[in-house]
Amino acid sequence: MRTFLIAGVASFMAALDTLVVTTALPTIREQFGASLESMEWTVNVFTLCYAVFLLAAAALGDRFGRKRVFVLGLVLFTGSSAAAAMAGSIGMLVLARAIQGLGTAMIIPLALTLLVGATRPERRGAAIAGLGGMVGLGIALGPWIGGAVVQLGSWQAVFWINVPVGLVLVPLAALLLADGGRTQRRLDVRGVLLLMAGLFGVVYGLIRSVTLGWSHVQVLLPLAAGVAVLGVFAWWERVAAEPVLPPRLFRSRGFTLSNLASTLVQGGMLGAVFLLTQFLQVVLAYGPLDAGVCTLPWTLLPALVAPLAGVFGDRFGVRRLMVASAVLQGAALACFAVVVAPAVPYSLLWPGMVVAGAGMGLFYAVAARQPLDFVAPAEEGLAAGVNNAMRQIGIVMGVAVLAGVFAATGGYGTPALFVSGLRASLWVGVAILGAAAVAAWLVPAVAARPGPRSQPLATAASGDPSVQPLAP
Repeated sequence: MRTFLIAGVASFMAALDTLVVTTALPTIREQFGASLESMEWTVNVFTLCYAVFLLAAAALGDRFGRKRVFVLGLVLFTGSSAAAAMAGSIGMLVLARAIQGLGTAMIIPLALTLLVGATRPERRGAAIAGLGGMVGLGIALGPWIGGAVVQLGSWQAVFWINVPVGLVLVPLAALLLADGGRTQRRLDVRGVLLLMAGLFGVVYGLIRSVTLGWSHVQVLLPLAAGVAVLGVFAWWERVAAEPVLPPRLFRSRGFTLSNLASTLVQGGMLGAVFLLTQFLQVVLAYGPLDAGVCTLPWTLLPALVAPLAGVFGDRFGVRRLMVASAVLQGAALACFAVVVAPAVPYSLLWPGMVVAGAGMGLFYAVAARQPLDFVAPAEEGLAAGVNNAMRQIGIVMGVAVLAGVFAATGGYGTPALFVSGLRASLWVGVAILGAAAVAAWLVPAVAARPGPRSQPLATAASGDPSVQPLAP
């Protein structure tokens, strides 16, 4: 229980900062006289650093001790939160947000592996689902908590709220958590650097595409360079003695499709959230706090659904819950696309929010758990890092694609123009979530049995020669 509380609170705190700053941007821009691009970087640099450092953090945890790296992540996150609150310029704020992203990359995947190692087999499904619910709740409540804090206090308080929590968690984690295990293999430094450089190029290009468009040299050049470096990374991992990302992981159809489904769900849904939260304030003229209250049916349901999903995952199979998650969230976006209008009453929006919240709760309960069915116990930390990295890249891609559709079909000029762009973006989100449902359905079935993970079915039944039964 103590491991779940420490890991859960730390994961919630770190996930909260994914979107908590969005409602504070107008106030920050006014104080610093910052440009629109600078404002975008206060949000995007967090996701960028989080995404590119996830696998490196997982590898460091496996090599030097998961608890040690987890505690270091808490220290970095807490210190950078205080630095962000005291920032005297937009540049210092962006730098502090970057360090927050690094700290989050150490906290969230290692919290999962520490929890798995400290939980009895018969309770691990529920524990993993609960932790996933805490992460999802942190992301979902970010805009609401940020809006409330900004409206009742100041933008600096958005960051100060992390500091006392972090100061309590650091000594508790250092004293109470078990080490979580480590490996004796050498750290693949060259592989880590190649992976970070390649991901940085791709994610940087995707972020810049929102502002500059897809044909700009500052978009095309980083994307091309990032893809090229990732190609070198793929070659190196095949010849490295102890690769940071063993190619054998992706020879498993179940592992590959699980991660693809997670990436598409995260991108389609949070890309839509990026625009829908603006719709409430820009078109319907809700204040930050009012907009947050209106999203409560959406943001609170994951906390209720995720723990139940842990139980039903063992009973009915994780794959079916993942499919249901994608279908529910796609249906919610379709509902929004049908009803959005410059003066739409809230009574037409809340049913879609309820459906989206239920789907999001299912997703955060099973997304981190499903890939672990297809890896050995010693590679759980690495698998968790891969899954988290792909989901963060999914967020960046989802925001970039849906924002690009919005810019091409609408804009901020008038409420009608905003609605036009939003509606087109929502239908693209529906298509992305439909593809996620197909990918999730194609994941090989696993036997439903109590334990830390469901054991994959025999190779002949799954049709995947790389899926081998895992020891309990």
